[in-house]
Amino acid sequence: MRAALDGIFGVKLPVSDLAAARGWYERVFELTPMYEFPDEGGVVRGVAYQAAGLGNSGLALRERPDVAGLSGFDPVSFGIKDKAAADAWGAHLTELGIEHQILLATIGWIVIFHDPDGLEIHLYSREKHGEDMSSTPGRGQAV
Repeated sequence: MRAALDGIFGVKLPVSDLAAARGWYERVFELTPMYEFPDEGGVVRGVAYQAAGLGNSGLALRERPDVAGLSGFDPVSFGIKDKAAADAWGAHLTELGIEHQILLATIGWIVIFHDPDGLEIHLYSREKHGEDMSSTPGRGQAV
């Protein structure tokens, strides 16, 4: 019998320009850098962060121009508490000049915006809105 999973250790996102991505992610998510990862020549190509609200899970950026820019794709959805949190994130993003949307998703509210490479960032509420979205194209249906 295999051992059970124990949460998510970390999320690593590919970026095309580490310096630009660091500035953006640190400003948006107020991240605390924990580790830098230099290549053989001493050039830092990655950074790992501690992020408030992610518990023991980390967030890392890795400079990989060959795979960065999954434009319009959302490889991870970060959890937020409720509609008030979605609105607070919307206000924060507005202050930073970052275009975003707050929408009714399948079961909760979702804040959608893009990083400098076009990667779609989702902040999804754990609070449910209670509306039936099953007939809305692109929304999930219970199975």
